[in-house]
Amino acid sequence: MIVRTRHPFRSRESFALEVLAQAATVVHHRNGGLGGETAAGATPGFVGEAMSTVLIVDDEERVRTFLHRALASQGHTVLAAGSGREALEVLEGPQHVDLMLLDIVMPEMNGLQCLSAMAEASQQPPVIVLSGVSDVAARVTALDRGAVDFVGKPFHLSELMARTRRHLAGGPKVRVDERFLECGSLRLDVDRRRAHTAAGETVLAEREAALLAHLMRRRGDVCRKDELLHDVWGLDFDPGSNVLEVCLRRLRGKLDDLPVETVRGVGYCFVGD
Repeated sequence: MIVRTRHPFRSRESFALEVLAQAATVVHHRNGGLGGETAAGATPGFVGEAMSTVLIVDDEERVRTFLHRALASQGHTVLAAGSGREALEVLEGPQHVDLMLLDIVMPEMNGLQCLSAMAEASQQPPVIVLSGVSDVAARVTALDRGAVDFVGKPFHLSELMARTRRHLAGGPKVRVDERFLECGSLRLDVDRRRAHTAAGETVLAEREAALLAHLMRRRGDVCRKDELLHDVWGLDFDPGSNVLEVCLRRLRGKLDDLPVETVRGVGYCFVGD
């Protein structure tokens, strides 16, 4: 067994990143080499179609490099951005993004600002926040602004890859015959995330559409908060934030007279006819 020791003047995060980068390099060589990182382009890890597209947003090139290698070695297409502003440009581009790994502390536009701005972006993929910020308030703020998970730096690569696989596979499953959900004057196009009411058409964010679809499918049933956090956000625990309440408040702001009742201390119920 090889035991690696850390130089006393090096930070724990710096040492962990180097070890993880070396591990990713081993994967890189075992798979015959991977393409380099591109800021706006994509580099599949395997010959043929990649599994999913992941956007890495971090101002440190070495972090982007080792995450790129690790993700590409599992067959994903990888995009990269060095700031929140660059990430938003990618989301407005032609390349579909299935998941985003987002740092908090970055120049120009930090991760929390990027999360807020994503509410107006044409793409709103699930976001896993990666950050050395240990402040609980920052974690809660990230979740409140739409992040689905928060992983502290330094982290174990195997754990991050497991979380990545889970969130890539954990989106709402929609059968072909359930693309359109209707209840009274409300009609939801699940694929295009558009709600049609008597007042017209409204474009919804990804989580807003997923939450509304879940409630409409369970019409008349009380959906518990833990159920919604699991099925819509992919969380097995209550993060202690009001991410669910914020999402529902946004829905009510976009859709007048939304027939969703709050069952205090339990959850929510769609009561439309």
